[in-house]
Amino acid sequence: MFDHVAPNVASGLPFVQPPCLGTPAFDPVLPFLLTRTNTNLGAILSGEARPVSLARFASLIEAKDGAIFMAEDLSDTPAPLILAILDSDERLVLAGLASAGAVAWCHPVMSAAEARAVVSEASQLRAQAGRATDWSELDLAQRLRQRADLLDARLVDPLWRAFTARALQIAA
Repeated sequence: MFDHVAPNVASGLPFVQPPCLGTPAFDPVLPFLLTRTNTNLGAILSGEARPVSLARFASLIEAKDGAIFMAEDLSDTPAPLILAILDSDERLVLAGLASAGAVAWCHPVMSAAEARAVVSEASQLRAQAGRATDWSELDLAQRLRQRADLLDARLVDPLWRAFTARALQIAA
């Protein structure tokens, strides 16, 4: 009696099931892992803040769509989060800043020299954030750390750099 699925005729568009995010049991065989930054203050202060796993996907396109779906749920959070897509070997494939229902993807570095420059700049920003914390400028320190994290989001694994840059170019 309940095994018949009625078509979705309320709208003219076909029904699309949103990706399931945040489920504790997801298939570890799927190659792409969507993560977000860990906002636990204790983990951050101890230096043990590992990214929080959100979901696994079979393709990079599904992972990007999952990130955008996740960003729609972040519209009521005060601070934007960095979402990252990792491959099955936990190499960074793509990362971006998610806020207010959108994801601003970071363009990957294209060379080792550019990667060194990004690491150096991020390190300088974190040092400035440390000094700002010493001066009780907590908002400034948080903004500087977020800028450093966004620079780190450009450090895509060399295996994925050209592919990710091309995918972002096509999407634009």
